[in-house]
Amino acid sequence: MKSTCERCSASLGLTDRAFICSFENTFCPQCAEQLEHRCPSCQAELVQRPARTRSPTEVPDQGFKAKLEKLLV
Repeated sequence: MKSTCERCSASLGLTDRAFICSFENTFCPQCAEQLEHRCPSCQAELVQRPARTRSPTEVPDQGFKAKLEKLLV
């Protein structure tokens, strides 16, 4: 998930409202409205991006990690 609007460079946090197209071009709500919910790059519809509560780079809980390592060994 991109952390800035591709049009105005506004910061977009993981839980902030944002809009994306099928290619994941990302826009803040204000820019999406000004663009009439159409991506300027591909002309696809801009839809609300799903919210994420944590970054995918965060380490999963240790129980999960131990199970995964056991499977991979």
